[in-house]
Amino acid sequence: MIRHIVLLALTPDHDAGELADIMQQLAELVGHLPGFTDFEHGPNRDFENKSAQYPYGFVGTFGDADALNTYANDAQHSALGARLVALCQGGADGIMVIDLDMGA
Repeated sequence: MIRHIVLLALTPDHDAGELADIMQQLAELVGHLPGFTDFEHGPNRDFENKSAQYPYGFVGTFGDADALNTYANDAQHSALGARLVALCQGGADGIMVIDLDMGA
């Protein structure tokens, strides 16, 4: 299982409605793409004061690396990713991605 963690360095004036729409459409890919089993998103509360530059994030759960690769190459995912880039400080550099291999 792979946990695909994405942290967003949103611009202070980002469009909250646009962000909500992107999150909804990403969530709709669960079950539509093989091996994409769960999606959660929300604000980063940064309780340890280590990631204030990333006020929002999401986590996708994938059955394996092949399922994550399918998601990464999906046209709808790519279009949604481009919309996310437009909301982030520094564009694509404002998005941190961490893929944790949780084993079988």
